[in-house]
Amino acid sequence: MSRKKSAVAPRTVRDLVLDIERRFKRARLYFGHGTDNARDEAAWLVTSVLAIPHFELDANAGRRLTEAESTRAMEIAATRIATRKPLAYLLHEAWFAGHRFYVDERAIVPRSLIGDFMAERFRPWVDSARVTRILDLCTGSGCIAIAAALAFPEATVDAADISPDALAVARRNVDDYQLNRRVELVQSDLFASLAGRRYDLILTNPPYVDAQDMATLPPEYRHEPKLALGAGHSGLAAIVPILAAAAEYLTPHGVLIAEVGNSCTALARRFPQVQFKWLTAASGDESVFLLGRDKLARHAALFRAAAD
Repeated sequence: MSRKKSAVAPRTVRDLVLDIERRFKRARLYFGHGTDNARDEAAWLVTSVLAIPHFELDANAGRRLTEAESTRAMEIAATRIATRKPLAYLLHEAWFAGHRFYVDERAIVPRSLIGDFMAERFRPWVDSARVTRILDLCTGSGCIAIAAALAFPEATVDAADISPDALAVARRNVDDYQLNRRVELVQSDLFASLAGRRYDLILTNPPYVDAQDMATLPPEYRHEPKLALGAGHSGLAAIVPILAAAAEYLTPHGVLIAEVGNSCTALARRFPQVQFKWLTAASGDESVFLLGRDKLARHAALFRAAAD
């Protein structure tokens, strides 16, 4: 009598990555929540399930898998295809500025290009020696606030968001990094609950998706909180009020650094008289800008008029 074959044959790490990559390509998934292609997403899934550091994937490529390991990875791949949920939500894992964070559907998946400049502490535009107070406005999962606290170990950080759900995710991440004494979570509609506070550095990745793009978002993005994405007809509904008020919350040498995504063009057109300093990310993207307090104060009336 022949023994019944296993439902999932043992395979190597390389075989599993290639199999999942093929399935993702056939399913025509949309990528953009930590990866931008099927191969990288498959590699992320497999390394996470197997607890292999990303940089050790090649060294483990020939490793034979148990049936349980292979089955677990394939189940997550099947769920990714069936639901179109971002992989970060299925793994409860996202990476930002080289750090791992917990994430679920209560908060947007971390992916801000602000992280590209964190390791250098925003040099040469910011004098890190003068940074003792930082605000992460629209903090979401808390990833920018935590990365900033790690990059500026002498600074304290306020992490503000209007969403109590997002702040619950941020709380878990702050606890995981044991930063409760240096990172304060604040429920606030932009600056509303921050009266009297002053910062050397304000970082923000606010909602910036315009109405047209919101109407045509791929299914993956529709699993994220709309509150964290949509920013009115032009995509400027959050950033303009931030610009209007930021100078009041900055120290004399303070700096605002913000990401506005595809709305960078609309912002520049709305305020042609403002000389935004657009920063170039590793990918060549230029949707992160910098403005010092003096320039923000000079144009505050202009920004306030546009925000009304």
